Amino acid sequence: MDTKRDKGQETEVAKITSELLKSRTGEFDLESILFLKLRGLGICDLGCVGDCMNLERLDLSGNNITNLTPLSSLRHLLSLNLSVNRISSLEAICNCYTLQSLNVAGNLISSIENLHCLQPLRNMESIRLNDNLYNYTNPVCKSSTYRNVLLEMFPNIKVLDGERVVGRGSDLYQLCKDIDDTIKAGMARNGQTPEVPECKPWVEDGFWDIKRSNSAIIDEAYKQFSDVLQECRLLNNRAAHAIAQTERALTTKSQPKQYSV
Repeated sequence: MDTKRDKGQETEVAKITSELLKSRTGEFDLESILFLKLRGLGICDLGCVGDCMNLERLDLSGNNITNLTPLSSLRHLLSLNLSVNRISSLEAICNCYTLQSLNVAGNLISSIENLHCLQPLRNMESIRLNDNLYNYTNPVCKSSTYRNVLLEMFPNIKVLDGERVVGRGSDLYQLCKDIDDTIKAGMARNGQTPEVPECKPWVEDGFWDIKRSNSAIIDEAYKQFSDVLQECRLLNNRAAHAIAQTERALTTKSQPKQYSV
């Protein structure tokens, strides 16, 4: 499992303390904290994070967390990022009924049974256990049925593993995916290796760069926007590849057969 940390990471801390929370947010009262980002700090003990009773968005990605028990008191949580940790059980967050977005890619969740505890979270709209962009996954993702299980568990889900499953864009995404799978299968039968064409950027390097801010809200929006852009680039590469392969196949079919006399 890839456990890369953010570049220029700060001094690692083993346990979340009230002093750490106050210094990171500028809030004197822990119950006033609504957004919290503690990425790549080497945290293994969530400490008093559960005292942030009104927390709505929490990013704990890139740490060494194994126990989620302190999160059970966060009843207003909307978005939770636990990617790239050492988590094997999600039982502690089964009472976070307001949760809408959950990212646990890059952990140690081993079976579908470990996901059943999430069933009470009826407001879930986005869940990620596998991230192809950064090569983060879980052992359960090796199961061919885990996606279907999650779709049945969460009737309101819109995004699964970064792929839109309902709403605008879902049909186009599925069409591109089906074309890509069909072409790969056909080339595999013919013993050919898929060639990915070189894609030129639409704009100059740095065009989409955003100046970072100390605001936790802007930081969260920046990360989500960067992830969307990365997924768009991946989809663009796949679409260009699919179009090129389809044009090549159509050109081959349109050529008249020649018979020797």
